[in-house]
Amino acid sequence: MGSKRNAAVNRLFIWVRRQSTKVKAFLVVVCAVVALVALKLLVHDHNLFFVASEIIHFAGILVLIYKLSTLKTCSGLSLKTQELTAIFLATRLCCSYFMEGDIHTILDLVTLVSTLWVVYMMRFKLKASYIADLDNMPLYYVAVPSAILAILVKPYTHHALIARIMWASAVYLESISVLPQLRMMQNAKMIEPFTANYVFALGLARFLGCAHWIIKVYDSAGRYLFLVGAGYIWLPMVILAEVVQTFILADFCYYYIKSAMNGQLLVTLPLPV
Repeated sequence: MGSKRNAAVNRLFIWVRRQSTKVKAFLVVVCAVVALVALKLLVHDHNLFFVASEIIHFAGILVLIYKLSTLKTCSGLSLKTQELTAIFLATRLCCSYFMEGDIHTILDLVTLVSTLWVVYMMRFKLKASYIADLDNMPLYYVAVPSAILAILVKPYTHHALIARIMWASAVYLESISVLPQLRMMQNAKMIEPFTANYVFALGLARFLGCAHWIIKVYDSAGRYLFLVGAGYIWLPMVILAEVVQTFILADFCYYYIKSAMNGQLLVTLPLPV
């Protein structure tokens, strides 16, 4: 029974692989819409999506901590992505503490502490296993555009200007902080299980965050987009940032699911991410 199911899954993946880019994009959109409809019908408090997103992100970091603690290697991990993650978490935590001070603040704190531990292990304790040659995306490719965009497009609230710029920069930086990790995995071609599980957790977390905003806009018939913003641009930019990160990770998630369904421990990326 199991072999028949695996054979059917393999045929499905082969069929999908043979399709054109337009057809693949259409299939991704259809799957995303179906998932969004299911989430809207099954979950009544859509704010829980953000909480679930942050918990899943933290769970992904725990996977890395387990890898570093047991295998004593950081091979396959991008130090640059971890440092960018620590930067946007620290920025968001600072803003959240003064602007909100809720459950998200606590989740950001525990995730930041865990990420800093990963950075410490990679920089000092397990430095010999870090493959710097593969982690070759310059940080300014990610950090500079995020900072410039944060100055130009930020929320209009009663908070201090610097706080609003910091909050915007955290949003933009988070949306593309995973790029160095994806670049490193593409350079390596093969991704071991712990790193793959971590990146898949990021993809799932970002989809839930994206679902929150899309359903929020749908429920308000589009009016939610114009509640707050600099010239009505801020909230659309937040949603765009979530969508961008979701699509950045979608290609990897496809190969992750494919490898998992085939019972493969290693994820292979034959195409550019």
